[in-house]
Amino acid sequence: MDSTVNTINFTAIFLMVVVIVVFLFVYMFVYKRLKVYTQKTENKWDDFMLKIFKIPFLWLLVWIMIKSFAHLFLKDLTIFKHLIHANNIVLILSFGWILMKFVQLGAYLLNKRLDVNVSDNLNARRRLTQLTVFQNIADSVIVIVTISVVLMTFDGARTIGKSLLTSAGIAGIIIGFAAQKSIGMFLAGIQIAITQPISLDDVVIVEGEWGRIEEITLTYVVVKIWDERRLMLPVNYFLEKPFQNWTRTSANIMGTVFFYVGYDLPVQAIRDFVPEILKDNPNWDGRVFNVQITNTNELYKEMRILVSSSDASKNWDLRTEVREKVIDFIQASYPDCFAKVRLNQNNNFRTKVL
Repeated sequence: MDSTVNTINFTAIFLMVVVIVVFLFVYMFVYKRLKVYTQKTENKWDDFMLKIFKIPFLWLLVWIMIKSFAHLFLKDLTIFKHLIHANNIVLILSFGWILMKFVQLGAYLLNKRLDVNVSDNLNARRRLTQLTVFQNIADSVIVIVTISVVLMTFDGARTIGKSLLTSAGIAGIIIGFAAQKSIGMFLAGIQIAITQPISLDDVVIVEGEWGRIEEITLTYVVVKIWDERRLMLPVNYFLEKPFQNWTRTSANIMGTVFFYVGYDLPVQAIRDFVPEILKDNPNWDGRVFNVQITNTNELYKEMRILVSSSDASKNWDLRTEVREKVIDFIQASYPDCFAKVRLNQNNNFRTKVL
């Protein structure tokens, strides 16, 4: 072999670097022009597509340039084989990345057709949950296939790569490792997407906390607590442990307000007053309103006011409003009908209605 065969052509490498740098400037110029154009269109999907494909396509184009330069100027070098191998890995990763972006684009287009901001958004939330989980599944499959193909480019690891794509297939890999906790949660995520014990934005009570389902992945669920905290739970928690789902089939909910008042308080006066609170109240859905005495003892009677709302948040606000205004009403009209504490002659405290 000629001694010049293994001599690196620095001029060619320098030229390649210059061309790549110039190409990057041209690429960014074209990208910005396309961005200005897409911003003027009524559609939003073209802006999203341009954004997510910016880097993956750049990788692919750089790969084409390096591949071309290598064949033109570096073909006779011993480093050529390793350079081509590395370049092929970049190509495989680029295609895997582009496939994931296509999945992301499809999910985006389907997501735009779902409106979860309407009052009756149960079906939209269920479909959004399935869409999110199946997008995660598709991304996981693409990652596994991409890694398998990359491994097959190495002679020593080719057997491992083939095993991921041969007889057992991807499903065989998942089932084969199902005993492992992480893969078990992966399967639980798929089961949740199909059976849907929970959906995105569901109101739930878990671990004694009230919150909404904010995020569902294949391995964990994020619950947004009412005070802005986030409760992280493994996805199989919702298949193995009991919990409350207030919006499983409907967001409608009823709530109660209790008062402990004297026997001389006329209940009919409360029945006549509460409708004044509920009239034109945006938190009341008009379905249920009731005032009842639900319990008594020798000192006071328990009065329950039942009201309904279209969702849990509105019902909470409605109950607090009813509680405040009924207390003010009793204080103004029947001030002697509250349960109070007084000191009797034997210096013992006792609850009694005065």
